[in-house]
Amino acid sequence: MPGISPKTLVLSQAASLGDLRRDMSLSAVVAGIIAVVVSYGGPAAIIFQAASQAQLTPDQLTSWIWAISIGSGLCGLVLSLVYRAPVIIAWSTPGAALLAAGWTAYPYPEAIGAFVFAAVAITVFGATGLFGALMERIPQAVVAAMLAGILFRFGVEVFTAMRATPALVAPMLACYLLMKRVWPRYAIVATLLAGLVAAAALGLLDFSLVEASIARPELTAPRFSLGALIGLGVPLFMVTMTGQNATGLGVLRTAGYKTPGGPLVAATGALSTVLAFFGSHGINLAAITAAICTGPEAHGDPDKRYVAGVACGLAYLVVGLFGATLVGLFTALPPGLIAAISGLALFGALQNGLTQAMADEARREAALVTFLLTVSGVSVFGVGSAFWGLVGGVLADWALTARRSPAS
Repeated sequence: MPGISPKTLVLSQAASLGDLRRDMSLSAVVAGIIAVVVSYGGPAAIIFQAASQAQLTPDQLTSWIWAISIGSGLCGLVLSLVYRAPVIIAWSTPGAALLAAGWTAYPYPEAIGAFVFAAVAITVFGATGLFGALMERIPQAVVAAMLAGILFRFGVEVFTAMRATPALVAPMLACYLLMKRVWPRYAIVATLLAGLVAAAALGLLDFSLVEASIARPELTAPRFSLGALIGLGVPLFMVTMTGQNATGLGVLRTAGYKTPGGPLVAATGALSTVLAFFGSHGINLAAITAAICTGPEAHGDPDKRYVAGVACGLAYLVVGLFGATLVGLFTALPPGLIAAISGLALFGALQNGLTQAMADEARREAALVTFLLTVSGVSVFGVGSAFWGLVGGVLADWALTARRSPAS
């Protein structure tokens, strides 16, 4: 519109408290909570492993979890309201895995310096528009295929978990199928409750070690060294941008949201810069947990799924408030329950990704290359298969669809 700035347009679309109350739904709130449970139910073990390798003190570990939780919650909450879309923010899982493998070579203050460096680089990359411009050039079919490849193993793990613990997962699957037929909007809610009841009946729930206490963040002055910047900072920047932000924006695009990527990445980078002083290795656009909140299971109306983003953000803030002790609440859930509920919650997103990947006949082979490369789990130079699936799909698309120069 002439005479109206983009900033004004964004603010005019932001959800008010009245909108939030009107659009609130149980299914969206539960989707947001499930996203947080999935975030801590398995990947949290990587943080504890990295902390053990780096010989962090309990206070440093608590501060780390406080920082990534508060950052994910605050950023996701604000961005979901501003853009009226389920913008899910999470901490970098591949980044934590990178730290678990290579943190021991660097003192804690030098690692903090590397975190600051990576966060500033991400902020610049998002603020300059380079990230958004790059994503706009990637065919939608390739992005959708990458998403489907990421989600594929989660769908398979539902049945792997059923083989390991049939008495737990089978009732959940039966409940899910029944509810999808009679009351699809609350299928995941009912399935989660069925899983908790089954787990309790089987004696698989143990909350005896869960203790709640307020977290106390610990400020650390960074120390910059060339070795840590190259050995930790640069790889952390790369895996966060390629393995998290690119896939996270792909989830939003596949779900039909046109939220600009650059501002989202810049916001996560800016907040990561501040939180790095408290031990955060970085927050970013989520992929797997975002798919839980952007799919039809969260709400039948895409315009009302932002409530899931708000609920997810609030849940992260609660976890951050109580720090590492509350993580025990999530880790106390049996692995089979987490695998089953996350996989079933992602069925809709997986189906949507496969459908969009194969919708364009001219790009089906490129999408297939992307899907298979992503599923393969191949890792090169420490960069995961999602990125290489994206690269392979773009190259295949170029080879198959690029115009040939006329014969001379």
